[in-house]
Amino acid sequence: MQYSKPMLREDALEGKVILVTGGGSGLGKSMSKYFLELGAKVVIASRKMEKLEAAAKELTEVTGEEVLPVQCDVRKYNEVEATLATAKEKFGKVDVLLNNAAGNFISPTERLSHKAFDTIIGIVLQGTYNFTLALGKDWIESKQAGTILNIVTTYSWTGSAYVAPSAAAKAGVLALTRSLAVEWAKYGIRSNAIAPGPFPTKGAWDRLFPENLREKFDFKKKVPLGRVGDHQELANLAAYLVSDFSSYVNGEVITIDGGEWLKGAGEFNFLDFIQPEMWDQIERMVRGAK
Repeated sequence: MQYSKPMLREDALEGKVILVTGGGSGLGKSMSKYFLELGAKVVIASRKMEKLEAAAKELTEVTGEEVLPVQCDVRKYNEVEATLATAKEKFGKVDVLLNNAAGNFISPTERLSHKAFDTIIGIVLQGTYNFTLALGKDWIESKQAGTILNIVTTYSWTGSAYVAPSAAAKAGVLALTRSLAVEWAKYGIRSNAIAPGPFPTKGAWDRLFPENLREKFDFKKKVPLGRVGDHQELANLAAYLVSDFSSYVNGEVITIDGGEWLKGAGEFNFLDFIQPEMWDQIERMVRGAK
């Protein structure tokens, strides 16, 4: 099978500077790696500088390209503006914004505190809006074309039980994507989104699917194609959408989930079977996930 191999030609992103939020780990790191392999300069931003520096070192060693790590809490607009200033000081410009930073955990909604909602909404929706607004203003003022790519989820349009804060936040990101695709097109700014299905990553996978859940269920059975996604598949799609090859694609959300949401809308609705005492155990495991 060819799906685990690179798709675009090696110079497809030559000369582009791409800012990736949440780029120090997981899918953000995988997408950043492929962008670098295609000739881009990459800025990775998140809250933990130690993780960012380690990721930047690894990515540079693997690809031979330059990576700029910048510590930033996406919920704080002043830090977002500082991140953009640092990126421009280093590379002179930013061509592409990939809003990838996210947070999520499974829980019955009635067990959540308002702070839990604030955390997820803040990272996912506010963080996306902060970077989009700051960079969008800069692009418009400098008359520079730009590309925005947002990572949403298949339950952005269906909702999903047991991840209500994430569903609300991602729905907002999807609405923002489509709104700005129309409003900012006149400035040469495209806005698209990807809705991934299951793509296992260490941190997020542990929080969403604690080990005892994974022992009871084979999550590949929820996917009609019978497998989870390979990181390169997502990176291939992301690279296409931020490249000039997709210059006529605007306002789209592309699902890459093997047909999972069509088989069962609301990705976590199946958790209805869990009893209250099991939620106590799951909560302890989620809190312990790093």
